[in-house]
Amino acid sequence: MPQRQTRPDGRPRRLWYAEGTALAAAAAAGVGHLVAGLVSPESSPVLAVGSTVIDATPTPVKEWAVAQFGTADKPILIGSVAIGALLLAGGIGLVARTRRTLGLALLGTLAFTSVGAALLRPTSTAVDLIPGFATALFGVLAAGWFLGLLDQWGARDRDPAAGADAGATASGDGRSDRRRVLFAAAGLGAVAATGSTLGKALSRGASPSGVTLPAAAEALPTLPGGLESTVRGISAFRTPNAQFYRIDTALVIPRVSTDGWSLTIDGDVERPFTITYDELLAMPMVERDITLTCVSNEVGGPYIGAARWLGVRTKDLLERAGVRPGADQILSHSTEGMTISTPVQALTDDREALVAVGMNGEPLPNRHGFPARLVTPGLYGFVGATKWLTRMEATTYAAKRAYWTERDWATDAPILTQSRIDTPRGLDRRDAGQVMIGGVAWAQQRGIAQVEVRVDDGPWQVATLGPDAGIDYWRQWYLAWDAAPGRHSLSVRATDLTGELQPEGRTTPFPEGARGWHTIVVTID
Repeated sequence: MPQRQTRPDGRPRRLWYAEGTALAAAAAAGVGHLVAGLVSPESSPVLAVGSTVIDATPTPVKEWAVAQFGTADKPILIGSVAIGALLLAGGIGLVARTRRTLGLALLGTLAFTSVGAALLRPTSTAVDLIPGFATALFGVLAAGWFLGLLDQWGARDRDPAAGADAGATASGDGRSDRRRVLFAAAGLGAVAATGSTLGKALSRGASPSGVTLPAAAEALPTLPGGLESTVRGISAFRTPNAQFYRIDTALVIPRVSTDGWSLTIDGDVERPFTITYDELLAMPMVERDITLTCVSNEVGGPYIGAARWLGVRTKDLLERAGVRPGADQILSHSTEGMTISTPVQALTDDREALVAVGMNGEPLPNRHGFPARLVTPGLYGFVGATKWLTRMEATTYAAKRAYWTERDWATDAPILTQSRIDTPRGLDRRDAGQVMIGGVAWAQQRGIAQVEVRVDDGPWQVATLGPDAGIDYWRQWYLAWDAAPGRHSLSVRATDLTGELQPEGRTTPFPEGARGWHTIVVTID
């Protein structure tokens, strides 16, 4: 005898109601994601709630997530929000089994949390509410329909005559009702998958592939070849765009078209102005080789990359606007609402910060800020590298606080002198004999004078430096080591051109960047 799918009172078992309501919620989220892809990707229900969670998360928790999950922190957050919503929907399904009106009302309320989350976004407009309303409406209707099928199946299973009275087809039976429920469940699953897939495709937005960048008025010579051709495992001298790290709070890469994009420079200035993308490209372009580093980078961490940037000097733009005396920060705004504060001095001195439009000879990739971003040599990204830039507001630190400043990160964060061992990697096993130890070191705005390596408790040995592309670019280094069998500790430290030695003591990235020597352990056979 097949296992009975219903309880003695004729109702399908509770799990059917929980799973059915969760399926309806998933389908509703798929519909909401699809609608968001058409009107406003950032207002997708799960993404809107996820962004609100990010904003409300305490800084230590964020740092823990970055340290534990790295660039996978966003998918994990989105997955956690989705799973949490489905579990809540399943619980609501248990309520709806016996109290249908209350259950559907609770499901609608759950869906409407995405409307509230969309409203909290800094750049929220009326259009951002549409995906949440679509999610709530579809979710309530789909759940009501599916739970009705379960009721009908239960009534039929208890008493065929009663099933007919409840609205079942007179020629049906319990098995046909069960098939109807399974087909309905499959349909809801298909809606969830299709909506999510199409919504993601629509959210990809504008492509930089159709953009032709102008030649630089001040072009740099070709970068010299790096050590990566001779020291296997060392970081490439120039980081390919596809491998360049990405750390930001955007759960979906903003969709920005160059046709509708503009850059406004206003606030405490004499001559505020707005320029279009074409007008920005018409300004004198310069090339600069600059290494960017994330303040969340742990000692020896991966969140650093070096590239050749093409753009307009921020100094030229701010001089055109005429920043008034007394303004000490430029509060830059991204299209998705992020704000970053940068000292006026850093954007107007001879370091030549850029509003960049190109990266390694190509238009900025979407994930790195297309169509324009800030690149400020010598400052960590959270105070000088605004992506998807759309506004630069001259103001004071006393008057306005940026996103990260409100979360107690440092106001002015110059990049600290650091070095990293790329090869061998920690816990590697190598054969005895000559082993090449290699890596990179950086001290933007100061430059690297020397890198030293220590094996176990032995003397510090001076490493050979790779090519030099300026004080704002990292240096590769290597040391040939005659490795004897056993377990060994390898440490590295750097000295910048001011004579300052990288400190030994370890600190966490919060609130102004990590300090300490990078040390690994390897085994030689």
